[in-house]
Amino acid sequence: MPDPAEQLNANGNLRLADAIREVKNAAADREDVVVELREAQKMRLELLAAELAPIFTDVPADAGFDFAISSGTQPRLWIDAVSHVTMGRDRRTYRFLRDTRLGRVVLAESHDIKPVADQVTRYIAERVVERQRMIDGDVEPVLVATPAAKQPEPTPKQQSRWRSFLGGLMLVLVGAAVGLVATAALLWDKLAALGFSF
Repeated sequence: MPDPAEQLNANGNLRLADAIREVKNAAADREDVVVELREAQKMRLELLAAELAPIFTDVPADAGFDFAISSGTQPRLWIDAVSHVTMGRDRRTYRFLRDTRLGRVVLAESHDIKPVADQVTRYIAERVVERQRMIDGDVEPVLVATPAAKQPEPTPKQQSRWRSFLGGLMLVLVGAAVGLVATAALLWDKLAALGFSF
């Protein structure tokens, strides 16, 4: 007696085993794409690390820098415990990031290696100078504003938005005051009719 699953297959219907095999193949293809993207990101970070290799060798060993590429779902070139370079969403943009108490700050972002390498070099120099000053007893940190970290001037459009917001807020407050006065006037007559006086 033939197997019912074989009969279904002979009639042109898909067997469960074949469907499972197709789903596994599709999942493997997706994983291959993810692995290829991750490897491409890691390779780009290795190119940046090669560009920065002379800088890395000049840094004192006890300065607190990490200079390592981490593996994982998002490869990163670590500079120190709070800063790293990663690839952007497009997988081609280098993003030099620093974690602060107020959130993550973008120190540099570019499709080219050179501007990011220059910013990493400047960051390392600032940290080395800051460390040396602290060792010498000068506890003031070096606060050099980086071009990407400067706060932009408010644009006329942003100023217009604030003016609109404040104008609307004033309108609501004036409306609330008029409503309170009208309510008090209405209640004043009713309270006087009941014999209450103020």
